[in-house]
Amino acid sequence: MQHFDTAGQFLSYARLVRCAHESAGKKLGSGGKKIGNAHLRWAFAEAACLFLRGSERAKRWKQKQAAQKGEGKALAILAARLGRAVYHLLRKGEAFEEDRFWNGGCRTRTGSASLSRAKEG
Repeated sequence: MQHFDTAGQFLSYARLVRCAHESAGKKLGSGGKKIGNAHLRWAFAEAACLFLRGSERAKRWKQKQAAQKGEGKALAILAARLGRAVYHLLRKGEAFEEDRFWNGGCRTRTGSASLSRAKEG
């Protein structure tokens, strides 16, 4: 995983995100769908299906996403989330924890606004 500096680069390599063609702040269309590694795309799609099979929380999440965005898009989003998790797990050498996956890892819920309010008070 040392080959990729960011999770976004890995997701792009694995075809889990779309390419954006932009210049000077203007969108020039979307990139091709066939840029990246097709085998990784397939593997993460399969991992998403297997994850759904074994996790009730994932099933509930997918139902909610499918109602909003459609079935295929919901699976693609889950595959991308799994890809991001795999990137970080391999970089840090840790094991997968489902609770941490759904709760956003080690991120805290305090934003910059709450920090500035704490300084004022």
